[in-house]
Amino acid sequence: MGLGLFISFLAMVVSAIVEHYRRRTAISQGLKDNATAQTPSQDFRRPINISAMWLVPQYVLLDLAEALTGIGQTEFFYTEFPKSMSSIAAALFGLGMAVANILASVILNVVKNSSKKGGVSWIEDNINKGHYDYYYWVLAVLSFVNIIYYVACSLSYGPTVDEVRTDKVNGVREEEQEEVVKIN
Repeated sequence: MGLGLFISFLAMVVSAIVEHYRRRTAISQGLKDNATAQTPSQDFRRPINISAMWLVPQYVLLDLAEALTGIGQTEFFYTEFPKSMSSIAAALFGLGMAVANILASVILNVVKNSSKKGGVSWIEDNINKGHYDYYYWVLAVLSFVNIIYYVACSLSYGPTVDEVRTDKVNGVREEEQEEVVKIN
């Protein structure tokens, strides 16, 4: 899960950098006030001179992060919950995804409403006027805070079921481990 959270943070950083480059390229081509890149005669669209392949790294990172955190969370639920509660694990995963989607909408609205400067928000219909790169930086900071929170929770969690099983198989009780640590 931790690796997935870190990769999610990297994906937001990459997204911010790519969006900054895309916006700078669009503005340098004279499209700041023209998000659709249509000519005045409206007979054809002039594309921004940037490849869509710039989006591949961030989406690969996001998919990898989602896979790692999803699998890690499901494994955590099934190994740490009692067997009688294993069906609750799948429900908690779905509930967590639903809450995350609602929270994402709240964050988007807060950023949109609080970033209005001179009538222009970071989140605009005209993506060349807005600053989606700043929005991605906000998400990167929130992702980094989430990593710190995850590390704090994982450090305070204690031994997992697998660690307890390993200790029992090896015949080492917790009291014996503490005595060995004190002796060393």
